[in-house]
Amino acid sequence: MGGTPTPSPSLRLRSIPRRYSEGEVLAEAFALVEETGERHWEAELYRLQAELLLVQGDDAEAETSLHKAIEVARRQQAKSWELRATTSLARLWQEQGRIDEARQMLAEIYGWFTEGFDTPDLQEARVLLEELSI
Repeated sequence: MGGTPTPSPSLRLRSIPRRYSEGEVLAEAFALVEETGERHWEAELYRLQAELLLVQGDDAEAETSLHKAIEVARRQQAKSWELRATTSLARLWQEQGRIDEARQMLAEIYGWFTEGFDTPDLQEARVLLEELSI
């Protein structure tokens, strides 16, 4: 009723030319979050930022981004986003030899779920929990 709807941030992100780097795309995504106030994907953006930082070899900043992703997901009560970020953090901690911390944190969020165990995110978390329990 009146006017053209504003495209969602995800649609706007898809229109970004391919010449931009992943970091530039993430920066644009964060700018859209601030501009629009649409925060549904914010936790996932922090997790993706962490994955990019890991590829670049910056484990410390990646861990900071993962903690931020978990914090945002908890604030939003978004358990699926929290699971994804926690799984990524647990994998990082596994690589760093922080096995007990990783297992405890991942088991806590995994235990919250009562259904959906056939979804890729819960399957990945289960496999990682098994690896951490060996």
